[in-house]
Amino acid sequence: MLVIGVDEAGRGPLVGSVVAAAVAFPSGFKIDGLTDSKKLSEKKRDALYNQITSECYWSYAQSNSQVIDQINILEATMLAMKRAVDQIKIEMGNNHQTFNVLVDGNKCPDIENCQAIIKGDLIEPAISAASIIAKVTRDRQMIDLDYAYPEYGFARHKGYGTKEHLEALSKYGPIEGQHRCSFAPVKKLIRS
Repeated sequence: MLVIGVDEAGRGPLVGSVVAAAVAFPSGFKIDGLTDSKKLSEKKRDALYNQITSECYWSYAQSNSQVIDQINILEATMLAMKRAVDQIKIEMGNNHQTFNVLVDGNKCPDIENCQAIIKGDLIEPAISAASIIAKVTRDRQMIDLDYAYPEYGFARHKGYGTKEHLEALSKYGPIEGQHRCSFAPVKKLIRS
């Protein structure tokens, strides 16, 4: 039975997509240094990202801010996770009849043979690898958004509700199609 690890990045920020990743290791694959992506330096994450993407099966999917606003962040996360798992199965050519999907957290998306593991990114290597893919992908999206809107500081705070971000939101307003209008700090600005 092949294990697919799944994790997400970007549930808490006020802007951008929530990104989910799925990773499956080839038979006999070993990798050192895997853990929750937030516990790694950017340099270490990038090195592991490069190794994972060159040597493993992997995919990612996302739900953008409009989807998040329409169905809520939890359901948008579950949707992205399901899409990432569907995609990795296609990438693997469905050669494996049975998949055991391990998801970081306390809830599984609508996927067969799925098990949610609280703090799974600390104890299950495939989930740790998915955590790295999701975080690096999302961080790179925030760096791209920073190029388009440097006044918000996205490269520094990655879209979280920091003092810098909230001040920029207050001064410049939400970015249409990017900020999550259903999140309280953004919603408050829209209403005022």
